[in-house]
Order: sequence, then C-alpha cells, then structure tokens
Amino acid sequence: MNKRILAALYAPDRWTRLSHYLFAGLLYRLPVMLRKSLFAGERYYCPICESGLRTFLALHRSYHRWCPVCRSLQRPRLGWLFLNSTDVDITRQPLAMLHIAPEPALAARLSGLANVNYLSADLFDPKAMVKMDITDIQYPDHAFDLIYCSHVLEHVSDDIKALGEFWRVLKPGGKAIILVPIRGQVTFEDASITDPVERERVYGQHDHMRSYGLDIVKRLEDAGFRVRQVRPQALASPAEIERMGLPADETIFFCVKNN
Repeated sequence: MNKRILAALYAPDRWTRLSHYLFAGLLYRLPVMLRKSLFAGERYYCPICESGLRTFLALHRSYHRWCPVCRSLQRPRLGWLFLNSTDVDITRQPLAMLHIAPEPALAARLSGLANVNYLSADLFDPKAMVKMDITDIQYPDHAFDLIYCSHVLEHVSDDIKALGEFWRVLKPGGKAIILVPIRGQVTFEDASITDPVERERVYGQHDHMRSYGLDIVKRLEDAGFRVRQVRPQALASPAEIERMGLPADETIFFCVKNN
C-alpha cells in the first residue's frame, strides 16, 4: 500500500485527509481556465501562475495553502520569488539548472524560460525529466550553474554524500538553493525508526529520515559552500507574505560554491 495513504489511514484525522485526497483529485482534473474563473478574486495572489484568488485551499494539512489554479504550495511560491531576486535573477542570464524533485507548478515556469537549460530529476517521480539518485549524480563535474532542492534532503539516507555531489556538479561560483524543514537547533536522526507511522510521529512525515536543526549550516559549510540564510521577510512585506500565501517561518539556505 502507498506509504502516504497508510500514514493517512492511521492518522487521527484520517477521514478528513482521505476526503481531501478525493477532492484534490477531482479539482485538479478541471481545466485551468475553469479553476481560474471559479476561484477568481483580489484578496490573494499566486506569483507562480499570476492568478488573483479569493482563497487558498487548506488540503491534507491545516497549514497548507494550495493555489487552486496551479497547485503550488507556500514553498514553491517563496522559491519563485527568490529565483527572481537579485541574488539569482534567473530570467536575465543563461543558466544550466538542475531542479531536484520538481514541484509541478514551479517546474512549468522554469522549463519555459528561454535562457535556462533546465533539467528536472527525481528518483521516483516519472514526470521528472531524468531518474536520479542525488547521492550518485550521473553528470560530470562543473555541469550546472544552479541547483534547486526544496525539502528533499530529509528524505535521503546519506545527505552528506548528496551535498558532496551537489558541490561536485556545480561550476565554480555556482549556487545551490536548499530548503529543509527546521525543527529546533540540533539535527536528530535515528536509523532504527523505519515504521512510517512512527516516522510521522517523530519526524513530522512518514518518509523523513531525520529532523533538521539550524546546525544544517555546518553540514552545508563542511560540503564546501558559503552559506547565507534568507528569510521570507527579506523578499516580501508582511502584507505581501499573507497575500501570496508564503511560509513566514521558512528559511532558504543560499549556498555558493567557493571558487
């Protein structure tokens, strides 16, 4: 049985979560323009699909804020803003980009940029352009200018090896945009926890391998990166964070490969 469904079946709010799976499955089969019309409004705005919305949707988790048009969540919307910031400025320069575990709405925008040589990769998702284990990337040294990896490393058994691969395939001065869920100051992991229900209880999700603390910065630095933490408040005002449904407590780890 699918581990996500198994975790939902044993969750205290299982009937709500299962009903949300059904609703989302029906909603996102509707034509895009119909969804845009059904949810049109001025209170909210999705920067990825550029839709004015009357609401975001709290599906699967109470804190989720799905765009009803492009299916983006808070993190991809934040990522899109940062990719368009002066730190990256993705629309203005030629880039070879590797997008790990591509979020569909974000991938659709990135793959449509004429200046970006875009490659999406995932170990399991057949919609990604290539199948890839990020602990053993099948590309040569210095192949990419930019790597985008959001909430993936916590799923990887050997994240140190994955970070080493990121450093290897980036060009000198290349950039990695990394996001992980942060729960406290110190990273906790226990390889003996294998049951998906217990992992959800301990780590917050059934397929997580660890809970990261802010000490992830040392892991990134040990891999050879110069690291800067970027908060949503550096990209948008409080009113804009609310209107665009951004994750106010998220941290972007902006990593630059030392020359």
